[in-house]
Amino acid sequence: MNRKIALAGLSAAGLLALTACGGSSDAADDPTAGGDLDATVAEAGSALDLSDVCPATVVMQQDWQPEAEHGAMYQLVGSDYAIDTDAKSVTGSLVVDGVDTGVDIEVRPGGPNVGFQSVPALMYLDDDITLGAVNTDTAISGYETQPTIAVASQMTVSPQILMWDPDTYPGATTIEEVVSQGAVVVTSGDVIPTLLAETTSFDLANSDTSYEGTPARFVSDTTITQQGFATAEPYIYENEIAEWGRPVAYQLLAEVGYNIYPEPLAVRADKLDELSDCLAKLVPIMQQSQIDYLADPGPTNELIVELVEAYDLSWTYSLGVAEFSAAAQVSEGIVTDDPASGVFGQFDSERMRAIVDTFVPLLEAQGLITVTDIDPAELYTNEFIDTSISMEN
Repeated sequence: MNRKIALAGLSAAGLLALTACGGSSDAADDPTAGGDLDATVAEAGSALDLSDVCPATVVMQQDWQPEAEHGAMYQLVGSDYAIDTDAKSVTGSLVVDGVDTGVDIEVRPGGPNVGFQSVPALMYLDDDITLGAVNTDTAISGYETQPTIAVASQMTVSPQILMWDPDTYPGATTIEEVVSQGAVVVTSGDVIPTLLAETTSFDLANSDTSYEGTPARFVSDTTITQQGFATAEPYIYENEIAEWGRPVAYQLLAEVGYNIYPEPLAVRADKLDELSDCLAKLVPIMQQSQIDYLADPGPTNELIVELVEAYDLSWTYSLGVAEFSAAAQVSEGIVTDDPASGVFGQFDSERMRAIVDTFVPLLEAQGLITVTDIDPAELYTNEFIDTSISMEN
């Protein structure tokens, strides 16, 4: 599989049987351990001193393999990092702009590494996880039994797209223009087709939910439109899939109603108070880390590619894709300041209400939730956001 299939329909992963995580290897004996730490120590009590308020190791759980969309987490991994090839994780000093915060950071990937369990499921399985990347639709799915509270947005707009062959649909620039011609929409779940049926002229009879993340179908049948990511597939299909080797056309699904916050950082709802002192310092660090990563993604991208190679799973990720992704996150407007406030990482209450209004009926229709009276304010908090942080500063 070249790229994750991250659809709201996969929120059901949280319903899968929980499995034990992999074992650890001794970093001291690990040939993939990093070098000495090149950082100064944070001044005691300063904004960058996490030693008295955060866990000794801040554990961050991602929802997929290492990739550039997760750059803010990997940006903080110090040069003394060690890669655990058994557990598929990386641990190092948590370093902010050359300053050692006094704690370690461990970043864990998701997807096949954890049996495709949802991030909330993992957070409730393992108390050590401090922050998890939880899509808003996934948070809605877990609201009843695995509630999480988002504390900072990292990507403002979902990078998910529908893509099509520009030669088959010449001049088409929108999903509407393609589906109105009877194109089959190929996805891995029901949520996107159902949403398209409500927001465009798409006929659900033209839905095909058999997508498994491979390019074979798209390459062989140029009449379909297929899910993907603006931060990956346009580059991969043109540069890394020899059978295609040319541009694809696409539109962001966010422009036709897929309005979730993608992969915001969240804590377990029952741990918010316990972690509040830590979050007061850590959330601003995460806000700035995303901005810093996109300003100079090269070193972190090299770490991301190194991790993918070290984990040695049935998935590849090139430096070219990582570089393309970092650029696309900015050029496509995927990572932006919150339009309502101008603050990076802040959540918009009206948008959160719209997300709940959109996805509760969709998830209920799929049988993924039974509780439908969800207060959007219980899914997030702006309490720890530093309102002075902006991409424009």
